[in-house]
Amino acid sequence: MSDPQPRYPRIARFRSAADLRSHLATLDAPIPLDDAALSAAAGSPLAEPVTLGGRSVGNRWCIHPMEGWDATADGRPTDTLLRRWRRFGESGAKLIWGGEAVAVLPEGRANPNQLCGPACGREGLEPLLVELRNAHRRSFGGTDDLVVALQLTHSGRFSKPTAAGRRPRIAYHHPLLDARHGVDADDTACVVSDDDVERLVEAYVATARQAVAAGFDMLDIKACHGYLVHEFLSARRRPGPYGGDFAGRTRLLLTLVDRIRDACPGVLLGVRLSLFDTVPWHKLGDRGAPWPFHDALPYDCGFGVDAADPTRLDLDEPIRLLELLRDHAVVAVNLSAGSPYTVPHISRPAAFPPSDGYPPPEDPLLGVWRQIDAARRAKAAVPGLVMVGTGYTYLQDYVVHAAQAAVRQGWIDMVGLGRMVLSYPELPADSLSGRPTRRPAICRTFSDCTTAPRHGLRSGCYPLDDYYKALEPEASQLKGIKQQA
Repeated sequence: MSDPQPRYPRIARFRSAADLRSHLATLDAPIPLDDAALSAAAGSPLAEPVTLGGRSVGNRWCIHPMEGWDATADGRPTDTLLRRWRRFGESGAKLIWGGEAVAVLPEGRANPNQLCGPACGREGLEPLLVELRNAHRRSFGGTDDLVVALQLTHSGRFSKPTAAGRRPRIAYHHPLLDARHGVDADDTACVVSDDDVERLVEAYVATARQAVAAGFDMLDIKACHGYLVHEFLSARRRPGPYGGDFAGRTRLLLTLVDRIRDACPGVLLGVRLSLFDTVPWHKLGDRGAPWPFHDALPYDCGFGVDAADPTRLDLDEPIRLLELLRDHAVVAVNLSAGSPYTVPHISRPAAFPPSDGYPPPEDPLLGVWRQIDAARRAKAAVPGLVMVGTGYTYLQDYVVHAAQAAVRQGWIDMVGLGRMVLSYPELPADSLSGRPTRRPAICRTFSDCTTAPRHGLRSGCYPLDDYYKALEPEASQLKGIKQQA
């Protein structure tokens, strides 16, 4: 009989920052925590402005880009999607990093209802910005210190542009991911050719121009979470100019940066980057386990991993890339990790797994620490590049305590929130105003915001947001899916 799945303490059980700090000490995970959440008037470091490419950003809170499943079938905004952007504007964060992941080609959509640049054009993108800025202006009186970005993406291996199923477009055949995600190892047609790369670059530039025409302040090139640009960073097995050595593997990302910068002079450029990978994981029995990888050693298919032991980090190449991005006029990077499709516990530490995930194989606080520490090391190694941290949502009642401490100590420049703002968008505003945290609204990482879109339902927080609680038939369908899981 196998050992029972271990249970890890829920964050809500810790009665103080000191209580949580004591538990972190037992994990050897020294996440910094202030004893109290401070308002702007009380000197919160999160209230300090930061300069981003000559623009003043009014505070240190950032809203991460997320991947909606509620656009029209051809990729245009809907009322549900515009509501989400309105809530981003009401959040009080002064850097909205993308708000939404927008596919630059129809074939590169991660789901059949993702926003799509060619379908939107300027006319489709502009309402997102108008909705957000108007909401921010109503709540906070002005937008002079607000910076809004749009994230540009191609989902690559995880493309699912229609309900018929995935249609992967890959940088190279991966010895583990192909089998893990149903890619035929003999299928050469799904590999993006060098000619395809040039067409891809043009698509990024075209969507970038439309976003700038719509009024966005900043553009983000998504190079994280196993999507296409991220996958190129590990393409040692790919021949030709976009694979092989470090210069080849980083060529696509740097080409996109340079071409968009030249086509859209004056726009701020950012990159959301998975700072490190690991091997894919899967559910094995009643627990999570690494996909068998020993036959693939030395592991040449990861970015930011130790080839001899790909479960360990090696930040040498990621730091070299960050230096190059800074030198190519990227003003900020948003640091994430891994892929939620293949290693959800690495990229999104959670108490409750999504329906296609696995029970937490470690105390999720270790996953939070892993990301905070990696970002701290990157920040120390690459001065002159604004860095946004990820992984804080799991800290729940203590997210403000940790964000304050990390910014004060210079570990990170800004702190990003993703899942948290689906249930509690006003958390940044509440923290800076000194209002008490609304505990019933805090994200408890139930993972419904992942489980729902994995099954074709609209994106949102079904447990805590009244809008989604009442959304039918999706709410009932989600309950059924969870019961079956």
